[in-house]
Amino acid sequence: MDNGHTFAHYWSGQAPFIASFVLQQLRLYVAQNTWFSGHDQSQWFDVPVEALEQLQADYQQQWAELGQQLLSCQPFAFSDRRFASGNWSEPLFGSLAAFYLLNSGFLLKLLELLPIDEQKPRQRLRYLIEQAIAASAPSNFLLSNPDALQRLVETQGASLLSGLLHLASDLQAGKLRQCDLGDFEVGVNLATTPGAVVLETPLFQLIQYSPLSETQYQRPIFMVPPWINKYYILDLGPENSLIRHLLERGHQVFLMSWRNFTQEQADITWEQIIQDGVISALRTTRAISGERHLNCLGFCIGGTMLSCALAVLAARGDQDIASLSLFATFLDYLDTGPISVFVDEQLVAYRERTIGGHGGKCGLFRGEDMGNTFSLLRPNELWWNYNVDKYLKGQKPLALGLLFWNNDSTNLPGPLYCWYLRHTYLQNDLKSGELDLCGVKLDLRAIDAPAYILGTHDDHIVPWRSAYASTELLGGPKRFVLGASGHIAGVINPPDRNKRHYWVNEHIAPVADDWLQGAQQHSGSWWGDWFAWLTGYAGPRKPAITMLGSAEYPPLEHAPGRYVKL
Repeated sequence: MDNGHTFAHYWSGQAPFIASFVLQQLRLYVAQNTWFSGHDQSQWFDVPVEALEQLQADYQQQWAELGQQLLSCQPFAFSDRRFASGNWSEPLFGSLAAFYLLNSGFLLKLLELLPIDEQKPRQRLRYLIEQAIAASAPSNFLLSNPDALQRLVETQGASLLSGLLHLASDLQAGKLRQCDLGDFEVGVNLATTPGAVVLETPLFQLIQYSPLSETQYQRPIFMVPPWINKYYILDLGPENSLIRHLLERGHQVFLMSWRNFTQEQADITWEQIIQDGVISALRTTRAISGERHLNCLGFCIGGTMLSCALAVLAARGDQDIASLSLFATFLDYLDTGPISVFVDEQLVAYRERTIGGHGGKCGLFRGEDMGNTFSLLRPNELWWNYNVDKYLKGQKPLALGLLFWNNDSTNLPGPLYCWYLRHTYLQNDLKSGELDLCGVKLDLRAIDAPAYILGTHDDHIVPWRSAYASTELLGGPKRFVLGASGHIAGVINPPDRNKRHYWVNEHIAPVADDWLQGAQQHSGSWWGDWFAWLTGYAGPRKPAITMLGSAEYPPLEHAPGRYVKL
């Protein structure tokens, strides 16, 4: 979808804000943007004169105060991290930051006055304006960033050369790397928990992990990670590996490692990923462990796939599941957060024609495109800050396993991606009970196993209220827990660090906010709460297994396997 010029062509963060003029610029920009074609825009910019005049008066007062501060050479101070250093307190650069923040704030206030009743165009306009505001920050440009200029002088120009080398490397990779490629190696200092690959198919490898306790619970944990990025977000390092923590507490762990799909697998469908992927891995886990009742865990879209697979099995008469745990997972796509601005019938139909096989051609949705899109949902935290540090200052990014994983993106087969996009983000009919999948009607309510559902409070990918909505869709007893922080940090929160907090309410209320109002806050990690809950469905303890795999499924290679490295 082509959005043409950004709003930065119509607006400046430094020019004085004139409400009536900016309103007309907004009108012109929206009229020329394809995202808003087909909508009646005739009344979108009918802001009452009194409201505009009050907005302008408030701006003039604050503008005059900043002007007085500049003329009197008073230092500036900012809470915004982009302008936090002492260099920004100087009058010249401080005034650039101050007027930028002032103009940006009033532009957003003007947006709030627009009588746009339709939710989608309102969300899209705000997203585009926020992108323009983030991109035009004075910190993003060498000549208006005093920190970058200082580093240029101190390094005698070496920082600029380093920045250009970082830029060239990222352009070649097709993505903005938040961690250098050489900082980590999967299987060496990431994903090091011992185990073996016990099954390999064209879609996935199944890993069985070696015990880390003398006794183990009878019922294994079967884990389904997302195929967006790699599974080792669950096994970053010994101290924050969810897999290792489970093994140390006596749980058997089996995990799917999805392959990074290539053009040879471009025709894979959602049905194949459920039947030949999740269901096949689940059955193999049963066969190797000798235990039919598994404790199943799905993270993010892995939880969506797992729930679809369990619903298909239930429709076929197989409901032998000990428990289901869903971490930051959509089943009801009632609120999909900021990513919803991209999804409409036009986009989905275009993808179906170009890579989804509707025109006879199947292709891949590139992982780099998805990664860049997710980063731009939080432009000041996941995009422009790296532009500044890497390209303007020439600094090497921090060596963090989480950031390395975030850049380790994967490609998706077109038909799979398009089916998912249409039936979740666009139509939200996964929950309908009428969708045909793998020869049955998909009814999530047929899953009657006990369920532990986790949402994270600041999740911008799976908003926690949408995660909570799963409590209305699953058939068995439910426990909902809300963790602090976001989609990744809120989930990967080992208890030893005693960081953050979480909320618990034993009563599942019909409305998410009612649940939160009655919830109790606890300090530290929610992992302990889940471990205690999981123990109730793990069965008795027995001597730990001594051999991985089985006669039918012998070990093929050591964990983490080769798929995760592709």
